[in-house]
Amino acid sequence: MAPTVHLVDDDPAVRKAVSRLLRGAGFRVATFGRAADLLAVCSPESRGCVLLDLAMPIVDGIETQRRLADAGCTMPVLFLTGRGDISSSVLAMKRGALDFLCKPIERTVLLDAVRGALDRDAEGAENVVPLAAFRVALATLTPREREVFAELLTGKLNKQIAADIGIVEKTVKVHRARVLSKLGVRSIAELVRLSERAGIFG
Repeated sequence: MAPTVHLVDDDPAVRKAVSRLLRGAGFRVATFGRAADLLAVCSPESRGCVLLDLAMPIVDGIETQRRLADAGCTMPVLFLTGRGDISSSVLAMKRGALDFLCKPIERTVLLDAVRGALDRDAEGAENVVPLAAFRVALATLTPREREVFAELLTGKLNKQIAADIGIVEKTVKVHRARVLSKLGVRSIAELVRLSERAGIFG
């Protein structure tokens, strides 16, 4: 079965725009207007990734994520939402979401996230950073990086972190990149899950 980006959004305009962008970049895309339509076709054998809108009627994105897992579907999940819902983003990450992307999303950010999700699916399993190495790496963070690290664990957006600790958003992005690099993770979702395993967050 060829890897497919499974795009789920109840807004026809979003489905049309995002699917056109993805197909233009060479991805195979299947679109769904309801979570039930996705759940009806997904199985443990499904390959690719899921690009899932958070705020959908009847069955929302978080519940859809849970049902996919219950069905044995292991495709990486990327959340796409117009709302900066911190509590939902943290819950989604703790349940295994690969990333949480806020609309309107830049083309390069979306394409990079999808490529990463497809690569992860092809690998079959994520590379787990040993907890001992993670704790050692934590000790290398500067005081400012530790501040940003703590804020990232709450699921806050860059601009919210900037306001909280009194720096500009561009500087937050620099510190965020350094934190991920030093800790050996590729996404905030991975950072949250690893921190939880290490007993730092949960």
